[in-house]
Amino acid sequence: MVEESKLRFGIRLPSLQGVAEFAERVESLGFDYLFCGEHVFFHRPTMNAFIALSAAAATTTKIELLSAITLLPLYPAALAAKMASCLDILSSGRFNLGVGVGGEYPAEFEACGVSVRSRGRRTDESLEILRRLFTGEEVNYRGRFQSISAARIDPPPVRHPSLPIWIAGRREAAIRRAARFGDFWMPYLYTPEQVARSLAEIAEHRDAATQAPIRCGLFVFITAYQDGTKAERVAAERVGRQYRQDFTRLVSRYLIAGTPAQCRSRLREYVDAGVDVSLLVVTAPTDEYDGMVALIAEEVMPEFRQ
Repeated sequence: MVEESKLRFGIRLPSLQGVAEFAERVESLGFDYLFCGEHVFFHRPTMNAFIALSAAAATTTKIELLSAITLLPLYPAALAAKMASCLDILSSGRFNLGVGVGGEYPAEFEACGVSVRSRGRRTDESLEILRRLFTGEEVNYRGRFQSISAARIDPPPVRHPSLPIWIAGRREAAIRRAARFGDFWMPYLYTPEQVARSLAEIAEHRDAATQAPIRCGLFVFITAYQDGTKAERVAAERVGRQYRQDFTRLVSRYLIAGTPAQCRSRLREYVDAGVDVSLLVVTAPTDEYDGMVALIAEEVMPEFRQ
């Protein structure tokens, strides 16, 4: 057994249908987080995280809810703060706001009247505004993209002075953003070595006098079968299709794929690197998805439940 491990597990909402039922099921299986991403327009059907997680909040009582990710540059900061605060109240203090800059689908930026080139600066400005608004206190702010005059969010989030903010990304700008604004760092397609290096860099940039140590929630694809060879093949095919590249040689580097024992072993490497939460994107054919979720809950997660 893994000694004194504190790894928690999240699972991504897999479809537009049956949100409430899926949320109930994964809560009963012991998952700690349910997360959902969003796009306005994309290559495939997508949800809006605020709305989908509101449906999940209505049928659950314990599982934490995470937007992974909210495309923050597409929102006025005040609107994002209001929606996040309302969802936190609706869920009795279970909402976590995951933030990313997006940009991989420029058409949605154009449709929302936002320059793709400005997305990083807009996100930083909005995060500064969000931190202030989440306190419930009056905010005055004048920035390059947004201004607020003597306004407050009422009611504010349940958790004071802010609900948890997760910063997603892979690059240097995201690491600096996480150090400045984040409660959690949420990298994706990272090796354990990259996780450890990024956390050390965040610690260097973080103000030790005013900021608590950052935690890490790794966004990671997982494929688990009793047949490890099949798991690697399915993972390479399905993730490769999503990213439109050959993942055959990348499975062992960036994904978790194999038997339950192999998945546990890889997760231990991430725990040793500093991961606190494993945000699992279960990668399987539709007709095998439910069985794989159950296999992970029954044969992967329990070893980390001390």
